[in-house]
Amino acid sequence: MQDTFHGVIAFALLAVMLWVGSLLRSRLRLLRASLVPASIVGGVLGFFALSFGLLPGYSPGDFTALTFHFFTLSFMSLCLTGGSRSAEGGGSIVRGGMWMTLAWSISLGIQGVLGYFIVTGYDALTGSDISGWLGAIVTHGFTQGPGQALTYGSIWESEYGIENAAQVGLIYASLGFLMAFAVGVPIARRYLNKGLNANRASKLDDHFRFGFFNPSARPDARVDAPSTGSMVSHPANLDSLAYHLGLLAVAYVITHLWLTFMQGIIGGASPYGINLGVLFSHNLFFLHGLGVCVLMRLVIDRMGLSHRVDDDTLKRITGSSVDFMVVGTLMSIQFAVLYELLAPILLVTAAVTVATLIGCLLIGRMSGPLGHERALTSFGCCCGSTGTGLLLLRMMDADFSTSVPKELAFFNLAIIVMTAHMLMIFAPILPSLSGAEYLLIFGGSALLFIACLPLMLLWDRRARRGSVAQPPAAVKRASAPLRTTSTSALTKGATP
Repeated sequence: MQDTFHGVIAFALLAVMLWVGSLLRSRLRLLRASLVPASIVGGVLGFFALSFGLLPGYSPGDFTALTFHFFTLSFMSLCLTGGSRSAEGGGSIVRGGMWMTLAWSISLGIQGVLGYFIVTGYDALTGSDISGWLGAIVTHGFTQGPGQALTYGSIWESEYGIENAAQVGLIYASLGFLMAFAVGVPIARRYLNKGLNANRASKLDDHFRFGFFNPSARPDARVDAPSTGSMVSHPANLDSLAYHLGLLAVAYVITHLWLTFMQGIIGGASPYGINLGVLFSHNLFFLHGLGVCVLMRLVIDRMGLSHRVDDDTLKRITGSSVDFMVVGTLMSIQFAVLYELLAPILLVTAAVTVATLIGCLLIGRMSGPLGHERALTSFGCCCGSTGTGLLLLRMMDADFSTSVPKELAFFNLAIIVMTAHMLMIFAPILPSLSGAEYLLIFGGSALLFIACLPLMLLWDRRARRGSVAQPPAAVKRASAPLRTTSTSALTKGATP
């Protein structure tokens, strides 16, 4: 049985690093002030522990597979989670979500083009022979996170011989998380100090700084702690957490069977030069699993079985998976690869961070009310993941009382539709294209999305004028209490 413990202990080491990171965050003033999440702290500790040989018998490669599967689980559990039952103002949520969708879609194209140009330019200046695709993969590490960077990097390595693509993608993803907090937190503080946030009740309290809900201040102090979910199955029958993990397991098995079935049908087919075997490989498990979970949730809701699924429990699974994914990403970095490519990686990271920040700030300003919240959230999403964007948003909107969290839910669906041609068709096979074709696809898509901004601005302004013009006519037919409510809503900058 001893041979079976290697993978189990690798998982245990991830958990230990998260635990140690959470303790250090609560104890060290510097970490509390920087608001760095425990997953980042623990991941950095794990990286140095592996680099200096303090974890004998383990290497970065032992954590790569775990990172991939935790990423996949986070996406699949997110798609099994139902929509918000309290969502209101569908029109404004769609418009706000579209502003963030455009910011993300533009970043996806621009980051890849910048990375490709910087690495090829670095080669020309220094005489080195680094593949330009090691610069292009930055967009998958930044806008999409470690899972997609690892997925596409692994495909590029195995199918097209791009050496160290997966490792470089993971490095970019790790640096993206660091940039999101190193740049995003000071911006959030500046907005808070100037009172630019819409939610005036939002503040950086002790719970946020220490990273724990403190029960010692008074006996009822834990009333502020959020619920971790409701029991669906009776403990005498099956624990509710095990029940929800089983639901995810069903989706996992269905996705595996679907991919295996399609691989047998497709074989080596390559219509129009597109290798369909790559598109239906297990390296893209998360993408197919996402579709399976969306369909499963649709069936569950249509059959009236939504009461058998607790969304809060699924959110806890998603959050835990993201934590493990982040610490696993940092521990999967090979120091030798980072050291060898340090200069071009840092150049690409700096350029992409600046370009992304400028783009998100400008688009946030164009989006009108809640623009500061959208800018900060978009920057977090474009440098890390949806979870990173939510964490930055929480600094300005602690109880998520604005419409931005609901806009973010719409955003997660809209970006899949908007960038399907880039992510589902071309991203897995990019190294088979020429540099000019890549720039045409990703750069051209970014320009197309930029061209949509004036149209979006026109639509938003017309909708906003319509919402402001409507109350006077309605007030004539409404009672005084209704008139007061409408005025209050407009004063807060809300858009129906």
